[in-house]
Amino acid sequence: MVNIPNLLTLLRILLVPVFVILLIQGQFLKALLVFVVAGLTDALDGFLARVLHQKTDLGLYLDPLADKALIITSFVTLAVMGLIPPWLAVLVISRDFIILLGISVMTLMSIPFEIKPATVSKVTTAFQLLTVFVVLVLTYLQGVERNDWVFILFWLTGALTVISGFNYIMRGLRFVNQDAAQNEKKRDLS
Repeated sequence: MVNIPNLLTLLRILLVPVFVILLIQGQFLKALLVFVVAGLTDALDGFLARVLHQKTDLGLYLDPLADKALIITSFVTLAVMGLIPPWLAVLVISRDFIILLGISVMTLMSIPFEIKPATVSKVTTAFQLLTVFVVLVLTYLQGVERNDWVFILFWLTGALTVISGFNYIMRGLRFVNQDAAQNEKKRDLS
């Protein structure tokens, strides 16, 4: 169902290539503005979906995909440009790949699961977005390499990304084990 929250999510997806093009062209202020608009649409679509009672199945899938598209392309582009460490981009991409792989495997195995981000995942996403925002601001103003404190942000974001990744792995294993136990119970009752 197409509604205002879903349209805002689609807008965020469409802003991703615009953001990357602006970065590649070295237009950091414009890229920063597009990034902020994308972030605002993320906050606004969730708020409107709740307030207007317009939560949809489409929105449940599109919203996290839009977030992943923005975060992954941001980290890849900034790493290629030498503005963030490549290891951090690899961690961010690997975590999201593991999450999507786990969801795919559980779906193919018909294992019931609920997509609900844990608190550590929400904090991780916030730090990933903050990292991109800070890098864009510093690059526009003076350059990332002159700010040693930003490397603390890189390490903190990396650590949270790893912790969040392990949290998702443990939750996925719990779903698999619960499904196996239920299937074994059904076989015993037969």
